[in-house]
Order: sequence, then structure tokens, then C-alpha cells
Amino acid sequence: MKWWALTGIIILSGCMNRQEKFEYLQFGEVKPTGWIREQMDRDLAGFTGHLDELVPDLTTKDDIYGINRLSKRDKNKDVGNIKEGADWEIQYLWWNSETQSNWRDGEIRQAILTGNTEQLSKISTYLQHILSTQDSNGYLGIYDKKLRYNFKSENGELWAKATLLRGMLACCESGTGDRHLLLNSIERAAKDVMANYPIKDSDPFGVQKSFAGICHGLVFTDVLDRLHQLTGKQEYLDYAAFLYLNYSKSKLMEEDICLDNILNPRYKLKGHGVHTYEHLRSLTVAYYATGDIKLKKALDIYLRRIDSVTSPSGGPVGDEWIGGRKADASQTGYEYCSIHELLDSYSLLLQKTGKPDFGDKIEKLFFNAAQGARHPTESSIAYLKSDNSWYMCGPLNDTIPVIRQTRYKYSPVHQDVAVCCIPNAGRIAPYYVRSMWMRDGAGLVAALYGPSVLETSIRNQKVKIEEVTGYPNNYTIRFKFTLDNPLKFTVKFRIPAWAKGVSLNLPHTDKGNYILVTKTWQNGEEAVLEFTPEIELRHDIKKQAYYTYGPLVLAHPVEGNQSITKEFPLPGFRDLQVVAREKIEYLFNPNGKIEQADPKKLIFKADLINPKTMQPEQVEMVPMGGTILRQVTFKEK
Repeated sequence: MKWWALTGIIILSGCMNRQEKFEYLQFGEVKPTGWIREQMDRDLAGFTGHLDELVPDLTTKDDIYGINRLSKRDKNKDVGNIKEGADWEIQYLWWNSETQSNWRDGEIRQAILTGNTEQLSKISTYLQHILSTQDSNGYLGIYDKKLRYNFKSENGELWAKATLLRGMLACCESGTGDRHLLLNSIERAAKDVMANYPIKDSDPFGVQKSFAGICHGLVFTDVLDRLHQLTGKQEYLDYAAFLYLNYSKSKLMEEDICLDNILNPRYKLKGHGVHTYEHLRSLTVAYYATGDIKLKKALDIYLRRIDSVTSPSGGPVGDEWIGGRKADASQTGYEYCSIHELLDSYSLLLQKTGKPDFGDKIEKLFFNAAQGARHPTESSIAYLKSDNSWYMCGPLNDTIPVIRQTRYKYSPVHQDVAVCCIPNAGRIAPYYVRSMWMRDGAGLVAALYGPSVLETSIRNQKVKIEEVTGYPNNYTIRFKFTLDNPLKFTVKFRIPAWAKGVSLNLPHTDKGNYILVTKTWQNGEEAVLEFTPEIELRHDIKKQAYYTYGPLVLAHPVEGNQSITKEFPLPGFRDLQVVAREKIEYLFNPNGKIEQADPKKLIFKADLINPKTMQPEQVEMVPMGGTILRQVTFKEK
């Protein structure tokens, strides 16, 4: 029985795994319908489907995994952004691997989920090319033979692999391509890493100077965890734990996730937000791989720290550095990459713990922060966005003297900063859909809600469940069952924490914020689930008031003047800036009320205080996900 010790933790291979409550289904078994499907269709017709045409130099013209693999001759690469310093620029060498592979991951998943034949054809060609670049020893990556696995400083070795293999896993699971061939290719690539960075005799994160790439590389644990789930091979979990513990003892630029820092009560999150939130998954996998109580304590502490940097919308501080700050609806922004990475981390925690509050966190992020950072009508997103948003013209507002800050605007590319948020904007909806249904030992789990259709099998019998709803815009959800023969199994329905009332048309039991229905399901049967929302007054960590309705955060929409700052050669794509026509920061009215203006529409009227007149005024409120400029929180007068 092998063992090793790092940072005071003993890993006993295969003996200490924590039991996981739920299982992910195979990707593609859950598909979107309704508004989620429509949004994916728009993205495939927009920035997700056309990123290769918008930035060809970063995508199709740089075969970074093939003929343009990096060598010692490569010293720099122009990625089109505003330069920020010579030392920092070393990381530009690997940037295109992130842009390409995260974009492909979103494109692959959206095409699979929508059945878009044009995009699926592109993906088939892409997969054939990627498989052709794999060396006989299994290597898939961006470095030539002399450079790979031989680094003393910043590199993108593991990060380039993680982003690439996540998309390949989606193809493998869904049957897009030869499943056996793809899984074999992915396993060979993973084992090549494990052979070149062996557990006992290597230090993959032991570099002298690090930037973003090597720190991103920790999430190679994403690939290892999923390979363990698909194959049952313990070696992948063992290696994931090794990577986390090796990272944790290393001196790296991104150190929020390091075990000693987590266990230090005086330490505050300070790193690049995206790293801080994606690394949550690596810590989670390490704990479930080892069962070590020290890692469990660290995970609990880390989650509490993330709560302290989370705004009312669920958006976590990341503009781009956390810097020891707590969330402030007006003064701290969040990167679209951070929104996606935190959502994915909460999804993993929901799968492993079964705790329904992670479902609430996922829905809050997806319906509020993620939707509220998309332009409602253009194919563009905000690289950075804040809950209270008055000014989308570069910097956070018009008074901060930030030279050359461009992140607070709408663009289908954001190349002047980095083409990273646009690819992640294409990933976030597929990752939400993947987690809508899960499996446990008794049957199926409705973990997240929204219009969708599930097609899976239970005990070798096909089961189809159509989820018919406008959720989160209404709260009646119909589940229509299609089966060839009657079949007994359990369906668990998550009860959101905000629900003031819950009803189901079938006999059921309640257990731990889940409704359990165990029965012999008949073909054509319907389960009708209804939640009762209420308008709720809440306060953020700055003690400012805000309102919610069900999973939705409400905002006062602010009218703005929009200007086009760049048009792309591809028709219909442009950069936009927006500034408020008038800035009125309404104050909370402790004697006021808020009510729904029309029971059929999500439009509300709130009594607030006009700061210019100091008199009560009735103000319109709507879900923040459909707004551009807005006020979400209200100070006491």
C-alpha cells in the first residue's frame, strides 16, 4: 500500500475517500429548452459561434497544440492587448491555449446541447486535428520535446491541458466522436503528466517565478476527478490530491488556496479572483480523495471567506484582484471568468456534498450576476461588472483615474484586456445545464431548475423527463415522464431556501430540504411542483438594503446613453459603452413598501427616498439579470 506525506497530511491510497452524495450524469443527457436553449442559440449565432472569425490570430491561425508548439526560441507573443509590464508578458506565450480551449469547450458543449449541425461539423474537424497532434507517448500540449515538463518559472503546461481535455471529455461523454478513442486519448494524456511529474519524485509547482499560467494549472484536478468518476481508477484521485498538496507547499503568486494560509485566521483573500474561485474545486477534490479532517476544516474556512467577498447578485470580488477587500455593491466588481469558475466550483460541491444550499448559490450566480453581465440585446458581455452599475465606459466610474482601464464595457471579444471572459461566457450555461439533474443510489435528483429535458436510463430502461417551466420567471414546474414500461425509482426535488411554500401533486416525504417521491412511475405521468416566492428585504455585508423575489435579485433600472466605440469586420459585432443619463442614488425607506405592479409580470414598485428632495418616491424594480445600468443596494438615509 503506497503512501506519501506532504504538509502534514498522510494520503493512504484508496482507503480514505469520502463518499460522494450525488453523481453527475453523462454530459448531454440533460439538454436545455425554453429561454436557456434560446440563449445558447443566440450565442452560437454570436460570439461563441464566431470567435474564430473575430480573433483569427488567437484561434485558427495559431496552432499552438500542433505545428506552433512553443519552444525555447519563443520569447514573446502579441495577443493584441494593452501591455502591462515586461515581467508579466512572459505569460502571453501560453494565453492562446486558454483562449482556444475554453472557447472550444463552450462551443462544443453548446453545439451538443442544441444539436447545431454546423457547429458539430466544425467540432468534428477540430477533434480530428487535436487527436492528430498527440505524440506516441500520450503528450497533448503546447510545448516541444525539449521544453515540456522542464520549467523553472512561469508556464502553461498543466493549464493548457486542463482547458483542452475538459472539452474533449464533453465529447467523450456525449458520444460526439468515438467514445473509446477519446477516453483512451484523454487517459494517455493524463498518464503522461503523471509519469513526468511522478508523485514521489517531482515538484510540478516548484518554480522560482510564477504568474497566472502555472497557478491555473492546479485545476488539472478537474480532469483527474472526472476521469476517476468515469473509470473508477483511484490513481487519478491520488494524483489530484498530490497536485493540491504540492501546490500548497510551493511559493507561488496565487496563494489564497495554500493550506497554511487558509488555516491562518489573520489571512484575507487577496489573489486574482479567477484563481481563488477555481481553486476551490482542487481543495474539494483533495478533501474527498483523502478524507483528511485538516482539509475538511480548510474547506469550511475557505467557503466562509468566499461568502465575505460575494455581492448580493452572487458575483464575487475579482476586478481583477481581491486585495483583502470585502464585497461592495458599488466599489468592487467581478470578472465574468470569476462568475463561471465559482459557479462550477459550487456545482462540484453540490455533486459531492448533496447540500441544497449550493444549488441556491448556483442559481443566484446564474440568474443574477451572469445574466446581469450580458448585454440584453447585443452579442457581447461585460468583462467586469458591479451590482450597482452607473458607468460602463472603461473604469468602474467616471471619477477613478485608472489609466487605460477598459474592462467595464460591452464587447464580443475584449481583446484589449484578454480573450478569456468571452470563452467563459460560452461555457457557463452548459455547465449550469449539466448540473440540473444528478443521480444518487435511489434514483434521480432535480438539483437546479429551468426549462430542460432529461434522457437517461435507470436499470437499463430509458427514462425521459421534460421539465416545462419559465423558471426563474415563474414558479410552477411540470415534470412530464416518458417510459416504455412502468418503473420504480425515487426522484428528489431540491427545495430552494427562499421558497415560502411548496406543493407537489404526488404523495411525498420531505428530507433535508429535498422532496422525495418514491413510486412506480407511469408513462405520461406528470409531477407538478410549485414554489411560493415572496418579496424579501435583505442586507448585504455592508448593511445596505436590497430586495429579492425567489432566486432573483431586484434592481432599479437606470436609463443610459449608449455609444459604439468599435465595429468589427464581421457584421453585427461591436464594442459598446454606456453612461447613465442621470445618476440618482436612491436611499432606503424604512417606512416604505414594495409590491408587484402586475401579478403577471416581474415588475415591482418600491417606495424609496430621492436623495435630491429627501422625499419618498415610488421607483420601478425589475430582475437585475435584464439590466445594463442599475441600482441594486440602497443606503440608509
